[in-house]
Amino acid sequence: MTSTSSTSAHSALTSYGWDDDWADAFAPYAAEGLLPGRVVRVDRGQCDVVTADGLVRADTAFVTPNDPLRVVCTGDWVAVDPEGGTPRYARTCLPRRTAFVRSTSSKRSEGQILAANVDHAIVAVSLAAELDLARIERFLALAWESGAQPLVVLTKADLVPDPVTLAYLVQDVETAAPGVPVLSVSAEQGEGLDVLAAVVSGGTAVLLGQSGAGKSTLANGLLGEDVMGVQAIRDVDGKGRHTTTTRNLLALPGGGVLIDTPGLRGVGLWDAGTGVDQVFAEIAELAEECRFHDCAHESEPGCAVLAAIDSGALPERRLESYRKLMRENQRIVAKTDARMRAEIRKEWKRRGAIGKAAMEAKRGGLR
Repeated sequence: MTSTSSTSAHSALTSYGWDDDWADAFAPYAAEGLLPGRVVRVDRGQCDVVTADGLVRADTAFVTPNDPLRVVCTGDWVAVDPEGGTPRYARTCLPRRTAFVRSTSSKRSEGQILAANVDHAIVAVSLAAELDLARIERFLALAWESGAQPLVVLTKADLVPDPVTLAYLVQDVETAAPGVPVLSVSAEQGEGLDVLAAVVSGGTAVLLGQSGAGKSTLANGLLGEDVMGVQAIRDVDGKGRHTTTTRNLLALPGGGVLIDTPGLRGVGLWDAGTGVDQVFAEIAELAEECRFHDCAHESEPGCAVLAAIDSGALPERRLESYRKLMRENQRIVAKTDARMRAEIRKEWKRRGAIGKAAMEAKRGGLR
């Protein structure tokens, strides 16, 4: 690719997130005459790629390795043939800056990549149903682990007309999401969309949430037109059908791009220990004050976390949610990491020994 065509590609793809760093990473492929582009959709072994020449269809045969975490996905930057038939070929993927990954529902415990090169992870939560704070914490753990900045958007705010009640709901979510902005939005009435659009205008945002969370309506509101299909939620359980069936990358009129995703029934953790710690930052801070550096916050003396529970400073629900996610994360990592499996078994033995010693001490005190 000549310098002139390189400049043309830069200007044409800027609205899709192309910058000088991506240009530098692509330089070796530009020298081979390949064309840079961003994947906006993947389906059936092919993908749609936006390039300086427009939207092209590309075969993914060269970017579908055996490792499921390395297969091409929406948001990837790829090098495609500069010309040829339809489809062309996507020859390689540029190294990802971030990746949103969850575990699949398969018994093989494989990871599934949902979106690549994401700057903002928007967790959409409907106010039409009772808040599930544990589910929000689960989404946020994966979001933090991806390297993106999480953001919780409470959709359908028009269904909570009382401002005091709405304020309490926002506060509940803020407690479960330390360090994460929480916005209440009514896409139907256009309330809060300007704030959200300003937040995501500086990069790539992925829209996540369950079916019926209002993601497609939210996407349409940000896009300023009805691009995504919308279906009414069921009255019987407040849930919606899977309106979006593929992950689509769309340029926003106010700047930035949005990746809309299908409703996620299950959100399994995938090696998200760091993300879990960030979601429960207050527990991590309290743990530093525990008497023992490897305190499990269960029954150890001098445990600052348990002391916070007793004083009411830390909700017991938060600790239970933290324990659950940490156990789940350890299990998924153990299935893929032999060393971690050994460490977990060692920890089980240590805890077993502590429990046995405590029981013996208790029996001795009763004699």
